[in-house]
Amino acid sequence: MSLLANRAAPRQVAALSKRRGRRGPRTGWRGPLLVAPFFVFFAAFGAYPLYYALQLSFIDWHGGATYRWVGLSNYTYLLTNPDFWGALGNSAIIWLLIVPAQTIGAIVAAGALSRAKLRFKRLLRTAVIIPYVTPLAAMAQAFVLIFDRDYGVVNHLLGMAGLPSVEWLTSTGWSKVTIALLVLWKSSGFALIIMLAAIQGIPGEVYEAAALDGAGPVRTFWSVTVPLMRHAIAFFVVISTLGISQMFLEPYVLTGGGPYNSSTTTGLYLFQHIGASDLGTGAANTFLLVIMVLGLSLAAVRVFRESK
Repeated sequence: MSLLANRAAPRQVAALSKRRGRRGPRTGWRGPLLVAPFFVFFAAFGAYPLYYALQLSFIDWHGGATYRWVGLSNYTYLLTNPDFWGALGNSAIIWLLIVPAQTIGAIVAAGALSRAKLRFKRLLRTAVIIPYVTPLAAMAQAFVLIFDRDYGVVNHLLGMAGLPSVEWLTSTGWSKVTIALLVLWKSSGFALIIMLAAIQGIPGEVYEAAALDGAGPVRTFWSVTVPLMRHAIAFFVVISTLGISQMFLEPYVLTGGGPYNSSTTTGLYLFQHIGASDLGTGAANTFLLVIMVLGLSLAAVRVFRESK
């Protein structure tokens, strides 16, 4: 009986495969149909607007019925405009004030929290992420009141300590520092969560091997933990660079880009072109920023890439 069953089994498998093969062409349309909505939405809201903006960057158009083809004039105007490079310089200074300190601080804090035995670790994670999910406009308005020159809490505390008041929002140097403080306050919790998740993803066997080799806690942290966090560090540096290149609301609410354009970022400079209905120059500005940020992002990924 078993011998007959064994002989019949290959025939049944072959018949089943043949039926599935005949049925395949009739069901092959289901896969493309299921993914078709993604391509439709991408073409309508991604590819076409990008193509339209690229065309717009080569014309002189202020929103009216007429426009004029100008070729690369919008790009050459921006590349020779001191205000464009000034906005890039302001964004670069703000990047230097935020990203290095925030990245190193998040790595060190995540390392300490991962080793500490806290009873309310989940509550602490929730607390540090609250500023990140708080509406940015509300936080910026609060910073305007806190750092006001005459009535702000910060200058009041400085006066109580016998120190002079600081023009946080109205000086060319301190205005960028105030913007950086707002970004640090809002996004440091997000940075901490990313680094903490990266540390918790490191296998315990790696630390056991380091302990067998006689490495102490500090040596293990900098020689084992930090190198294994390279992907998370590169990810955070890239998204931070993208965020600062698009920064608009922070300087718009805090300083309005002043004084003397000292806090005008690339995002706010782009908004000024759009607000003035100079749509062609604004589109060219967008693509220049895309090229620059793409280059910086690729450089950051290359720096933090693991050596082979």
